[in-house]
Amino acid sequence: MKGVILAGGLGSRLRPLTKVTNKHLLPIYDKPMIYYPIETLCRAGIKDIMIVTGGNSAGDFLRLLGNGSEFGLKDIYYTYQEGEGGIADALKLCEHFAEGQRIIVILGDNIVEDDISPYVRKFEEQDSGARILLKEVDDPERFGCPELDGSRIVRIEEKPAKPASRYAVTGIYMYDRRVFDFCKRLKPSARGELEITDVNNAYIKEGDLYYDILDGWWTDAGQFESLFRAAELVASARENERAAGTHA
Repeated sequence: MKGVILAGGLGSRLRPLTKVTNKHLLPIYDKPMIYYPIETLCRAGIKDIMIVTGGNSAGDFLRLLGNGSEFGLKDIYYTYQEGEGGIADALKLCEHFAEGQRIIVILGDNIVEDDISPYVRKFEEQDSGARILLKEVDDPERFGCPELDGSRIVRIEEKPAKPASRYAVTGIYMYDRRVFDFCKRLKPSARGELEITDVNNAYIKEGDLYYDILDGWWTDAGQFESLFRAAELVASARENERAAGTHA
């Protein structure tokens, strides 16, 4: 299975921080933001990783990450997204990299506490389809929000005015090879983008989308408040790690 990290876009909600750099190169406590999704994939045993970059700072990813040896990788693959066409538009660029295999997609500004390995193993056991990860949040209107019916997701609405649940669809998605067919059929939303929510809803229509709920903390880091929260969460985790090391 291969991994894709989507780290394009212009980061306009974080200007002026992103005036001279890509959002995903900003620091989250003691590491650049892009380190966290790479480490999340590596912990789950994913060794083939492509990063989709964008904007004027794409070359900085190569200078920072090189071939990925710092993460125990043999190589990191890169591709470039023109403009801001949306998450699904960025994902389309990775079809040749996927080579028909299943993929795990993570948004470059998503910081997650959990080791996602158990969810990845459940996805591997599926005959087909997709698996997404949910998290209960205070502001589901900022995200894709699922309407749940027991163990089933009825539909997902992007940034709803009246959320159907208290859950957010996190930026971690697992797809079979059909994802690229669904991406190609999409039409731009009112925002002029190809929405990943529409891809997930396509799997729902096929009766082939499954979900898990994250136990540990999760946050995006795409606006000032969540960028600050991400740093706080990581700092607290580091403090706990040091305390555990002291008592070990």
